[in-house]
Amino acid sequence: MIYLLTIDWLLLLEKLILIAVVVMASLVIAMYETYAERKIAAFMQDRIGPNRAGIFGILQPLADGMKLFFKEEIIPNSSNKILFVLGPSLAMLTAMMTCAVVPWSGDVNLFGRTISLQIADVNIGILYVFAVVSLGIYGVMIGGWASNNKYSLLAALRGASQVISYELAMGISLIALLMMTGSLSLKTIVEQQMQSHWNILYQPLGFLIFFVCALAECNRTPFDLSEAENELNMGYHQEYSSMKLGFYLFAEYVNMFVSSAIMATLFFGGYDIPFFNESAHADLGNWLALFGIICFMLKIGIFIFLFMWIRWTVPRFRYDQLMNLGWKKLIPLALANMLVTGAVILWLHK
Repeated sequence: MIYLLTIDWLLLLEKLILIAVVVMASLVIAMYETYAERKIAAFMQDRIGPNRAGIFGILQPLADGMKLFFKEEIIPNSSNKILFVLGPSLAMLTAMMTCAVVPWSGDVNLFGRTISLQIADVNIGILYVFAVVSLGIYGVMIGGWASNNKYSLLAALRGASQVISYELAMGISLIALLMMTGSLSLKTIVEQQMQSHWNILYQPLGFLIFFVCALAECNRTPFDLSEAENELNMGYHQEYSSMKLGFYLFAEYVNMFVSSAIMATLFFGGYDIPFFNESAHADLGNWLALFGIICFMLKIGIFIFLFMWIRWTVPRFRYDQLMNLGWKKLIPLALANMLVTGAVILWLHK
């Protein structure tokens, strides 16, 4: 009873509202990423793209979602039914959980309270991101194995080996960044960049390695070996239909959104507005937080466009090329970047 009385119920309500807003915003953005992808592909291929549902086809994502929702749900008789349902659920859950530590903007003042626009400011934020992202591959593995289909299983094995290979280079590339910042908290990293320069100026090679690994983590072209339609029929979700397939497809676009947010946070100042001194304009109050959100979303939008641009311009790697790039190129580069960064830091602090 004493414990219940000590709970800050207003803080709990604030966090629940923020969680609901972030989840809904992530789902809506993921929906319209599908629309943007089809429009960008159409532009690059000299086509029109979706143009029937609403003005300029703006309602096409809603039509696609309704189609998936009302389609007949088929579960193969030879599949493991519990795991068959668990696979897409886990993929979607882990994609959404990553948003919890992203600082979306500075604090806002409402009703006499200072509200943080970050669900959880944990001091091991980057480790949390890596832990949750590592769990995401289980959704692919479970779905591919539970389908009892040789093509699905082969695609799941490809996806698992790909993620294991590229997570190593991604993690090592971040060690160099962490040696500079001295913190694992995403909010602290953003605040340091607001007081100095963006980390992209100090770690351009680290960012390039992280970006390439992010493409592999999101199973995006040229790293979509687990969804190679012309080799594996449809990949790990071949036996899926209805909203189970929708969850897998949505999880990929949510992962794109979250990966873009993490890259913008770590290397491009997060919600920091370029060429603008936030501390000198603190009198703007909540407007400053709003401008920070808009600027952050613009940075995320640029990264999402890069993801889509690469998909429609770069051909898919062969599997041996994929492994060769990860183990023989990116990991040595990340190690060299880490050692050089450590040497420079030691030299500067002599």
